[in-house]
Amino acid sequence: MIKSIDHNVDDQYLLTQMKGDDESAFHLLYDRYWEQVYNAAYKRLKDADYAKDITQDIFLQLWSRRKELQIAFVPSYLYMSVRNNVFKWMEKEQRFTTIPDLLACLEQRSDRADVELLRKEFMAKYEAMVNSLPAAQQTIFKLRFHEDLSTKEIAEKLNISRKTVQNQLGKSVGQLRDALDLLYIVALLHL
Repeated sequence: MIKSIDHNVDDQYLLTQMKGDDESAFHLLYDRYWEQVYNAAYKRLKDADYAKDITQDIFLQLWSRRKELQIAFVPSYLYMSVRNNVFKWMEKEQRFTTIPDLLACLEQRSDRADVELLRKEFMAKYEAMVNSLPAAQQTIFKLRFHEDLSTKEIAEKLNISRKTVQNQLGKSVGQLRDALDLLYIVALLHL
């Protein structure tokens, strides 16, 4: 283990040293990127305590998974970790803004010219993705999120099991969430 590492070494060297259990390499990466990770989390959450928790979790994972991680570029890895951890936190805390709420908020801010363009772009992409779902998933998705029916009500209306409705919703929501994440973030940043 190296006792002291030159602060000018590159990230790849530090990652290699970490795989060999070099704590000083980890501490140098931590010191180098902690503030950036915290700021990225705070920017999305607007809560200092949660941002610190997420930052600590990211670095804890970096250390605990150091032997298995294949990181090409540390800033990109950390940015994606922040994004993923913020989404996990939002989902756990049920702090997602629904699409109608997001659009309503965008409409209230109509004083900005780019808001209308962003709303149109978001809706066009959203509609295209919903329409690209298989017919059964599309029907279930629209009944749930456009007509606000419960999974039980959808199952009764379509004469299928509630479990089938839940499975189809899970598949469609997963596909749409992955595709809309970036556009959703951009929309939230404009609010």
